[in-house]
Amino acid sequence: MTKKGKARLYLFIGAPGAGKTATALAIAEATGAKHLWADTERHKLFPNPTHSQAESDQLYKQLNDAAEYLLAKGKSVIYDTNFNHYADRQHMREIAARHNAGTVLIWINTPLETAKKRAVGDHETRNGYHLIMTEAQFDSIVGKLEPPRKDEKIIKIDGTKFDKQKVLAQLSL
Repeated sequence: MTKKGKARLYLFIGAPGAGKTATALAIAEATGAKHLWADTERHKLFPNPTHSQAESDQLYKQLNDAAEYLLAKGKSVIYDTNFNHYADRQHMREIAARHNAGTVLIWINTPLETAKKRAVGDHETRNGYHLIMTEAQFDSIVGKLEPPRKDEKIIKIDGTKFDKQKVLAQLSL
């Protein structure tokens, strides 16, 4: 449970480098929700990740199972990855509903050139973890992004300049 009642599943839409992890960390601190960070888990499973389809399938099966387990226990989950495909968002909403958890869909809206500058290259660290993303990987992810549909309730956050207090206020936390 969160500090405010029933369990919640937090999902994100946005380009790599948009500000999803900064937002996820703020939510975790404010609510005590479990932060499942796909980038970290990928590197734990695969020391030299290739981002192949088989690797991603294994990673997301494990993360989906972990999210469902935590929601079943009444714990809130911050699922820190790109939920850029409607079908994936819908699948996770169904899992949350099975466990009487609410779903909060957050769209981190950041200009692509800003997100790309943050995400691409061999950064020493990004959010405390060493990550390498190529332009091709960035472009591939962004090219498949399905914006929220009109029937999806979203909270839209400007990822240009992260303001923790403003973000928490937008999320009523």
